[in-house]
Amino acid sequence: MIHLRKRVISAMMALVMVLTILTGCANNQKSETNSGEESIVVTDQIGREVKIEGEVKNIVSSYYLSSSLLIALGKKDNVVGIELKADTRGIYKKVAPEFLDLPGVGSGKGINVEQVAKLDPDVVIIPKKLKDSVEQFEQLNIPVVVIDPETLDNFIDFVELMGKVVGAEERSKALIEEYERIFEEVRELTKDVKDRPTVYLSSGSDFLRTCTSKMYQNELIDIAGGKNVSSDLQDGYWQAISAEQLVSWNPEKIFTVSYAEYANEDIVNDVRFKDIEAIKNGEIKTFPSKLLEPWDYPTPSSILGVLWLTSQLHPELYSEEDYVKEAKNFYKTYFNMDVTEEELGL
Repeated sequence: MIHLRKRVISAMMALVMVLTILTGCANNQKSETNSGEESIVVTDQIGREVKIEGEVKNIVSSYYLSSSLLIALGKKDNVVGIELKADTRGIYKKVAPEFLDLPGVGSGKGINVEQVAKLDPDVVIIPKKLKDSVEQFEQLNIPVVVIDPETLDNFIDFVELMGKVVGAEERSKALIEEYERIFEEVRELTKDVKDRPTVYLSSGSDFLRTCTSKMYQNELIDIAGGKNVSSDLQDGYWQAISAEQLVSWNPEKIFTVSYAEYANEDIVNDVRFKDIEAIKNGEIKTFPSKLLEPWDYPTPSSILGVLWLTSQLHPELYSEEDYVKEAKNFYKTYFNMDVTEEELGL
């Protein structure tokens, strides 16, 4: 009888433990389901821990890169404030025309904290260059996340971070997986390439400014099977060079950017550059896509820049037809729009 009682007690204790575990699992599931009502803590891209209370409904984005990503993450309806000059962005006109009517709160040179506060944001996204304004936001108890997506690794971290901040983790994960898939495929295509064309990529403000080794653009050229002539430059991002330096590099390919303040014809007609191989052979082209958004920038669609560049440097390995197919699928999936070949820079 004593043994029977012990077995009954043991069975009851086991049942209590099972019920406790099941209850705990149910609570955990509820926590995930209602995560929008709870606070989260994220680490931004300058190492700050940021606590965000409740569901993020109102977002202020003072940087084009984060604004574009918010569209791809399906959060454009939550944006209540945006960077200045939104009317110059082709992608906004195409898929987020409501952005054009939002208050412009800042640029890379500064942000209007008082104006942002009036918009009652749940979170503010600012670039690293505006990090000095963090303290002002903190004094107003406004969560502010600083981003710095200027390299490939930082860009991937940026997409993951934004997914957590705005409650779009599945979408951000899918975008990262798409990036990794395409990068892997392109690296595989170009891994055995011995003849890597030398490439010069100019900035928007001045043809004699180019990307350093620290920039996203440098990595795009390398992945696409090119050799960036300015890869030895280590200081900062866009760096000024002399005409003599460019002539010395003598690149086989020159790419200007779609947001350039000069025309390709100006470069071709400049006698200082007449002996550069790219100029002599007519190998100066504009990096797409002026009608949508620049693909040399770390934007969501910059992955298409890698594909376009690969088709330009190694058409024998990756065709224009393949690039167009991937690009159209990408915009349909992440921006819910159909694009023309003209918009793709062809």
